[in-house]
Amino acid sequence: MVEIPRELTIGWLRRAYATGAAAPRQVVEEIVRRAEESADYCVWVQPPSMELVEPFLVTLSESGPTPETPLWGIPFAVKDNIDIAGVPTTAGCPAYAYTPQTSATVVERLVAAGAIPVGKANLDQFATGLVGVRSPYGECRNALNPDLISGGSSSGSAVAVALGMAAFALGTDTAGSGRVPAALNRLMGFKPPLGSWSTAGVVPACASLDCVTVFAHSVEDVRAVDAVARGFDTACAYSRFYEETAQASCELPDAICLPSEQPAFYGDFAHVYKDSWDATVEALRVAAVERGIVVRAMDCSYLNEAAAVLYDGPWVAERWADLGSFVETHPGDVLPVTESILRSGAREELTAEVLFDAMHFLQECRHRAQLDLADAVLVMPTCGGTFARAQVDQDPVGANSQMGLYTNHCNLCDLAALALPGVEAADSLPFGITAFSLAGDQRYLMGFAAELATHLE
Repeated sequence: MVEIPRELTIGWLRRAYATGAAAPRQVVEEIVRRAEESADYCVWVQPPSMELVEPFLVTLSESGPTPETPLWGIPFAVKDNIDIAGVPTTAGCPAYAYTPQTSATVVERLVAAGAIPVGKANLDQFATGLVGVRSPYGECRNALNPDLISGGSSSGSAVAVALGMAAFALGTDTAGSGRVPAALNRLMGFKPPLGSWSTAGVVPACASLDCVTVFAHSVEDVRAVDAVARGFDTACAYSRFYEETAQASCELPDAICLPSEQPAFYGDFAHVYKDSWDATVEALRVAAVERGIVVRAMDCSYLNEAAAVLYDGPWVAERWADLGSFVETHPGDVLPVTESILRSGAREELTAEVLFDAMHFLQECRHRAQLDLADAVLVMPTCGGTFARAQVDQDPVGANSQMGLYTNHCNLCDLAALALPGVEAADSLPFGITAFSLAGDQRYLMGFAAELATHLE
């Protein structure tokens, strides 16, 4: 048997299985060992174990790989607000825990395709946070620098992939939770268009905006997971029909849009992130010229204004509508910072009039984005900086708000997004960018990453 690499990819595993150089059981045993070895990173709520995985291994051994199981033997992590049948779901709150009888639709589809769920990953409680430290199961540490935040809320999912405990991982994304951890742990993070992946079996944060996401090391792996996970689901009220051929394809955009104003950077690493952004923009300009792609400036001020609606406007009331009754009936069981955010959704000033004003404004933003991003992608920093975990402890709300500066607008404006590594200006301090497209144009995101990402290495 071959030595299993630290960076697990779908491509490597497929080749190893096909040649007999590795077997799923051997891979899972190594993942269990790695999970035990890295316990102080606080990656897991339900860590990988042979007992948990054994039923899936038995099924794989009975069937063997087939054309209907393109993810045969591929281990993946599941954020602990997404159901796996027979495994407790906590959403980062022990008092909230329940044991589902059925798996979330996306998990069912992946398992049917031969993938192996190896454990439930840590998260910011109730998927409310972008920092990765808001969990009673411990502050999930950054895979590259444990003193820094891992990003949230899908913290454990990203770190599980970055530390070689899964080939890919499921997260969720309402405000940026499937993209910020990708940037901070040198991964790709794909946030599909709203409704293209089912959210049935997912604990809601803001049900109308929630997306299930994937973390992986390459665009090829992202596409392999997306091909299995996406599709209309009758069990999901937010599921949408998309033209599948267009969603599955990979195509270069006609234009790359860049913010017309220099992005703002923050924190102790602001200068490093600015240098990385500038180097990334230059690399993209060179790559675009080589391929005949137009690079143009875009006024992103309306996206910034839209982003403010999520927490400063009435949409925070949706979080309270989803979770308020639990908070009210379980005093002391929710982390204080999480409870304060959820309770802000019950403010008296969030009237129906305020809600409709916000809805009308967001519709204008979506319409404008339809015009600005026709056959194009918009590229922005995923984050404008990062923080030490100790710094977030001192200013949990302020630090979290800054981490969402370039992410919060996405779902409100009905965009798809793919986070990927940019040009790095310092070791162990990864910098990431995000490409945004219209909901029906995710093919441009995949083409952008496949054709241009090599220029950013």
